[in-house]
Amino acid sequence: MEGVLLIHKPAGMTSHDCVAKMRRIAKTKKVGHTGTLDPDVTGVLPVCLGRATKIVEYLTAESKTYEAEVTIGISTETEDASGEIVERKAVNETITDEMALEALRSLTGEIDQVPPMYSAVKIGGKKLYEYARAGQTIERPSRKITVHEMTLLSSVQSGGETASFRFKVSCSKGTYVRTLAVMIGEHLGYPAHMSRLVRTGSGSFTIDECHTFEEIEKAAEENRLQELLIPIGTALNHLPKLSINDTLAKKVKNGTLLEVPAGLNPGAESIAVYGEDGTCLAIYRQHPEKPHFLKPSKVLAID
Repeated sequence: MEGVLLIHKPAGMTSHDCVAKMRRIAKTKKVGHTGTLDPDVTGVLPVCLGRATKIVEYLTAESKTYEAEVTIGISTETEDASGEIVERKAVNETITDEMALEALRSLTGEIDQVPPMYSAVKIGGKKLYEYARAGQTIERPSRKITVHEMTLLSSVQSGGETASFRFKVSCSKGTYVRTLAVMIGEHLGYPAHMSRLVRTGSGSFTIDECHTFEEIEKAAEENRLQELLIPIGTALNHLPKLSINDTLAKKVKNGTLLEVPAGLNPGAESIAVYGEDGTCLAIYRQHPEKPHFLKPSKVLAID
C-alpha cells in the first residue's frame, strides 16, 4: 500500500497522533505527515504511506492556505485560544474593516517572523516548547517567510472589550499563523491571539478532497483503503516533469546521471522523472558541478 492520503484532521489530535492512528489502520510503520498542525487546528493534513514517505519533503515545502480568526484585546502565552491569558487591553475604539485590511496588507509579502516559544523549532538542541514548559523564554532569531495573500473574510465584530475578524492567508512553509494574529494586533495597537484556525489547502490539495477518520476506517474495513490514496506521481504534479524511455528507466533505478533535455532549464528546482507507464521513478536536480546533467536526489523506483 502506497500513496498520499488527505486527512481532514480533527481538533484535539496532534499531527503525530494522526500518524500513529494511520499506522494502526493501515497496519504499516511507513507513515509520515507533511506539515505539523497544532492540536486545536483542523483541516488538510496530507499523510504519506509506504514508498510515498520518500516524498514527504517535497510536499512539506509547498505553500499552505488557512482560514483564521484573530481576537483583538487579549494575548495568550501560546498565541492561540488554548493558552493562559498574559495581557488584556480593552478595545474601546471602533476598529473598522479598512483598519483590518490595512493590517493584513502590512503583513503581505516577504516579512520577518519570530517563531513562538510554544513551537517545535529547535534551538540549542531542544524544541522551543520544551524551554517554554520549563518556564524559560529564550532569544529566537527571526526568519524570512512569505505571505502570498491575505484576504478579509468578515467584518470586524466587537464584543465587550474585544474585537475579532476572520481572514484567509496563503503563505510559505514555516509560517506561524498564530504569530501573524499577534502581529495584526501589534499593527492595530493591541494584544491579540488566534482564536480559530483551519488549514484549507496544502499545495494543490484542498479541504474538499480530505477524508475523515470515520471514512478512512470504513474504507480499511472494506479493503478499499488504497482507493483513497493519491498516487506518488500525481502528488508530485507541482514539480516539472521529465518523461524517459524504459531503457533509460532501468539506469535511473541505479541512480545514473541524465543529460538536461533541450528546452529544460532546471535551475534550483526539483524535477520528477517518469517512466513510459507514468510511474514516477525518481526526483532529480541540476548537477552542481556538471550543469548539463541532472543528478538524482531521491530514487523512488522499485524493481
